[in-house]
Amino acid sequence: MSPKRQVPVAHFEAASRPLVGFAEDYPDGFRPGMHSHPRAQLVHAISGVMRIELENSSFVVPPTTALLLPADANHDILMEGPVQMRVLFLRKQAAAKVGDRSMVFYVSPLLRELILAACAEPLEWDLNGRGHHIAELALNEIARASSLPLELVLPSEPRLQRVARQIADNPSDDKSLEAWAEVACVSGRTLARLFRADTGMTFTQWRQHLRLTKALSALVSGSSPTQAAQIACFESIPAFGSAFRKAFGMTPGQARKLGQSN
Repeated sequence: MSPKRQVPVAHFEAASRPLVGFAEDYPDGFRPGMHSHPRAQLVHAISGVMRIELENSSFVVPPTTALLLPADANHDILMEGPVQMRVLFLRKQAAAKVGDRSMVFYVSPLLRELILAACAEPLEWDLNGRGHHIAELALNEIARASSLPLELVLPSEPRLQRVARQIADNPSDDKSLEAWAEVACVSGRTLARLFRADTGMTFTQWRQHLRLTKALSALVSGSSPTQAAQIACFESIPAFGSAFRKAFGMTPGQARKLGQSN
């Protein structure tokens, strides 16, 4: 985290146990800047929404989900609202049991309680006691989890990055492809080709997914489906609901309950 918070985190990163829990609360808008940890992490918030940016992708992480990060992955975290973060640090052998790629997945009620229990254990928990059983069951639950479509691939091409940053700062900006091409100093056809090659999505698909993740964050933070539809630039609530279900596998109402249940 920030230099101010590196000292306590360092103890957790150097712990001898295969899995240890770390708990910290952060204010709205806090972001530590790009950094990495020598151990894999499971990053979860019992309240609040996190937007976690890696070098080539961005993940929205609402309550009831968690992000698995490999060791040494450079990342930044933006707290969207006050966030109660709970992290599991995994040594190499433990991390090998759960996979080596970044992914967001649903946190079951059982795994949520295991994360909280791990955070309550001492760093050097009893190898034959409660801490051992918590760690083993938590790793098993993580290994069984399925990835959720909450990743947004970030463009790596500098001209596309300029466009992507402006859209992220103002998702409701409804400029046409040709107008955004002027921002990138290329033709509309070139911008469309570059976007598909760099992100695997068309420009329109990429912008809509960004808008939908913003809407998801708003819903979990307490916004109504109508307000979320406006954020995602949908005039029709049913059309917004259909696009939202297709992207995230849940209705806007169900997403709103995620924040209310934590």
